[in-house]
Amino acid sequence: MTKTDLQRVLSVSGQPGLFTYVAQATAGIIVESFLTGKRSCFGMSSRMTSLSDISIYTEDGEVKLQQVLENMRDTLDGGEAPSHKSAPGELKTFFEKVLPDYDRDRFYVSHMKKVVEWYNLLRQYASLDFVSAEDTESESENAGDQTK
Repeated sequence: MTKTDLQRVLSVSGQPGLFTYVAQATAGIIVESFLTGKRSCFGMSSRMTSLSDISIYTEDGEVKLQQVLENMRDTLDGGEAPSHKSAPGELKTFFEKVLPDYDRDRFYVSHMKKVVEWYNLLRQYASLDFVSAEDTESESENAGDQTK
């Protein structure tokens, strides 16, 4: 299975699940739903967020979502995370293992629900092996070599 590029994985406000960026369109962007596999076009007025742009508050600052997802994968040995419908106490206990220094005043249960839902979707429909900055750099270097 190929690595997941979190820059291409989008959360769209008001829409269930996650989406993969497919292409730029005249009126916005074309995405494909993880859940249904159907393609849609969302206009520029839609609130879309790339998972690579999301960070979780900790006592010492912020941690990128990718690092949190990797911590979850390692803690669970690649297994399924608790359901996003789990009791708040269960989610808090889980995140105390995954990210012990999470900011209890700014990282809410509603955020935890999204993160475990995203983790489970990525686990089911993509890969929990993520493209890293080094992978991106080597790809752009290889592309540069091919154009010479």
